Amino acid sequence: MTPTDLDRKLAERYGRARSSASRRVTWVIVGVVAVAATGLLGWSTVSNAINSVDADATGFSVVDEHSVEVRFQVSIRPDTAVACALEAQDPDHGIVGFKVVELAPSTDHTRTLTERIPTTAEATTGFVRSCWIL
Repeated sequence: MTPTDLDRKLAERYGRARSSASRRVTWVIVGVVAVAATGLLGWSTVSNAINSVDADATGFSVVDEHSVEVRFQVSIRPDTAVACALEAQDPDHGIVGFKVVELAPSTDHTRTLTERIPTTAEATTGFVRSCWIL
């Protein structure tokens, strides 16, 4: 016997060498975990996208020194109730008006709305702060 044959046999006998079967099992387990993690990430991405609200301010009009009108568009899965927080600000970006609007479920995917926000001082802008599902 050569020294390398002896070393290999001793390593196999005392468990220092890994067999090709154990390497294969390790790679199969790593592959299964990777596929499961990818599937879980994909599912969470899709479920979050399905249950999201997209709101965009399309314009505003200063009605007078005590109110501003905000025009906005809300995109949501049909038949879902939504609430949106609208905000009016002065030239220094101070909040001078705030209103929460609840939107009843609708069969439309996208809705265009106009809401009037009462203000405590003259506003220079009005916009949608955020929207959420009720």
